[in-house]
Amino acid sequence: MEQNEQDLLRELAEHYGISSEYHDIWGQRHETSAETRRAILDAMGVRIESAEAVRRALEDCADAPWRRVCEPVRVTRVDEPAGRWPVCLPAQEQEDRDIVLSWDVRDEAGALRQQGRAGPGLVPSATRRVDGFRHARFELPLPSGLPIGYYDVTVKGLSESRQVDGTLRLIVAPSACYMPPSFVDHRNGHRLWGLAVQLYALRSARNWGAGDFGDLGTFVEWVAKDLRAGLIGLNPLHAINNTRPFQVSPYSPASRLFLNVLYLDIESIPEFQVSQSAQQMVQDAGFQRALAALREGGEVEYEQVMAAKRAVLESLWATFCERHLGSREPGEQDLKPATERGQAFARYLKEEGEPLEMFALFQTLAEDMRRQHPLVWAWREWPEPYRSPHSASVAAFRVTHRARIRFYQYLQWVAAQQLGAVAHRTRELGMPVGLYHDLALGSDRNGSDAWVYQDVLALDADCGCPPDAFAAQGQNWGLPPPNPVRLRATGYRMFIELIRRNLAYGGALRLDHVMGLFRLFWIPRGMPAFAGAYVRYPVEDLLGILALESVRHKAVIIGEDLGTVPDGVRERLAAGRVLSYRVLYFERSGSGEWNAPETYPRQAMAVIGTHDLPPLAAFWAGEDIALRVRLGLYADDEAVRRARDERHHDKQQMLRALGAAELLPPGMVEDAAMAQPMTPELCRALHLFLARTPSWAVLANLEDLLGEMAQTNVPGTVGSHPNWSRKLAVPLEQLRDDARVHQAASALRAVRPPTQQR
Repeated sequence: MEQNEQDLLRELAEHYGISSEYHDIWGQRHETSAETRRAILDAMGVRIESAEAVRRALEDCADAPWRRVCEPVRVTRVDEPAGRWPVCLPAQEQEDRDIVLSWDVRDEAGALRQQGRAGPGLVPSATRRVDGFRHARFELPLPSGLPIGYYDVTVKGLSESRQVDGTLRLIVAPSACYMPPSFVDHRNGHRLWGLAVQLYALRSARNWGAGDFGDLGTFVEWVAKDLRAGLIGLNPLHAINNTRPFQVSPYSPASRLFLNVLYLDIESIPEFQVSQSAQQMVQDAGFQRALAALREGGEVEYEQVMAAKRAVLESLWATFCERHLGSREPGEQDLKPATERGQAFARYLKEEGEPLEMFALFQTLAEDMRRQHPLVWAWREWPEPYRSPHSASVAAFRVTHRARIRFYQYLQWVAAQQLGAVAHRTRELGMPVGLYHDLALGSDRNGSDAWVYQDVLALDADCGCPPDAFAAQGQNWGLPPPNPVRLRATGYRMFIELIRRNLAYGGALRLDHVMGLFRLFWIPRGMPAFAGAYVRYPVEDLLGILALESVRHKAVIIGEDLGTVPDGVRERLAAGRVLSYRVLYFERSGSGEWNAPETYPRQAMAVIGTHDLPPLAAFWAGEDIALRVRLGLYADDEAVRRARDERHHDKQQMLRALGAAELLPPGMVEDAAMAQPMTPELCRALHLFLARTPSWAVLANLEDLLGEMAQTNVPGTVGSHPNWSRKLAVPLEQLRDDARVHQAASALRAVRPPTQQR
């Protein structure tokens, strides 16, 4: 490639936010190759086949703002000066002063909030010849004095020869995310604590082999009333396909917009109480034997649990239709509900609108395609007319399969009712935060989100991370990244829906890999991870939307800021009141010493470990190292020896940190870490260490308090380890009386006394 062409390609890549280099965790510089630039541009829909194509693409970049009347979206802060916005019109020079611009501002309900008019006599701020025509740009004042929210600003441009229309999506955001007033009181700021659990891992005598929303309700009552914790942390509850081993990870869901119906408490659904057929099915001796086996197993058998629930749900849907919709096959476009419950379902469909309709449509299509083409699972392999959600074939399918689409909408409605009831109960019980949810970074390219938002997602790329201490060749997470150009061009509709829907059921939301608001490491499909490049995102716009939805829902935002964190990221997040996520295992000085409690930031959530790290007991016993040896994840015996030596050093430093904080349990010796087991007393001491930090929230993992050894997820494995499947050893009925948990809770309450906030 000639030097001039390389320079042009670099300039084009820079325009699309593709960084020219990155530095790995050891500080080694990696320059973005021409091949990577081309592949990422191609994934963004910018086809580059020659130097001339690069020049044309650069010209298109320069001309694009002039071809549209106004930009698609503008995010402003309510406390900032309004500024101005550009309007571009094709106009001859002699027409400029005759042009009249008028605009109106409407809110989300369609109500007119403001109007404006400018001209004649306007003077353009700039002109450019585009597509053979002269275009003039005029600067108008942005509407001011509007409360936070979403607005449509419609502008009309009139001259003697033409009229043009354009619409700007104006998003007026607060300056920062929501924070409970008690947190930000600098003199008496309240610090709370909570308990985290993987919902599917809860055992109980009544569930069907996986923890469900009924178990969650029981868990909430216990945690709020007996333990008096302020929040309950959950794994992502996103919709997944529930098939092991590839489609059970909550961090690679089919949809981040909707819920996993595996968590439905079947026997508490109102239709179950009146459905003789469903009750007979469940009471059948064979069915009960199957449920007993699913309950007793140490791992969640996703397919079997879902198959049992699905069979009953089909019957419950038929009952609902007969009793509340007056028909076994409600295929009409407009529902005709016959009861108050039927009317509630109709209201839900109206409120959820097109996103739910498209999700249910995809579920119905996928079901139909599997029936017709059993070996085809990916929607990109469907017959071509069905690959686009906007095709005529899909529109026809939508009409002919209306009843089945409604079935999948019904499932989401029931899930929303059950989870919503639990969230409501946390408020009744006075929990300051209540449910703390987790938003995965991305979704599976074969799922409904990818099908619906294929105009926004770069399906021919993955996101991951550069080489680091855990992965010398980098990591590929297998998730298609959003195209930042298309994200903005579509008014951020996908991002808004994601945040809004994931804030609907609780008082806090954790964003996995929050650095994705700033940049993501793109890896073109088929290339090794280290050959990827960072792509920048419109962070100020995204933070504004995040703050807007956070304030509207009165929900705290936590950013998972682990790994390679670019300079300035934590400071910008802190300014926006996004809590940092501090993990005890990683909070150390350069010499390996554990940071003292007082060094933790106030605006943070502190935890001992994460789902990708070993539970405390396993860490202390080195079980995670032994597991990695069994799985063949170490390069050689020397790597194993280094890991064991490092663990010995880590444990010594941990005991020394406890000693410095005067928290070392009686009988524990700082320099004899290897000879001392993990005990409930040592576990409590480590949690007290975190509790003494100034951080606003501390989250204890239930598995740590119970001394569990099984790791939730081992990164880099799929079929060789039962990721996202292990159940807790202690069932819910016994858990409520477990002395280890109660003693830890008592110790945490002594440092972080309970309060009622919401």
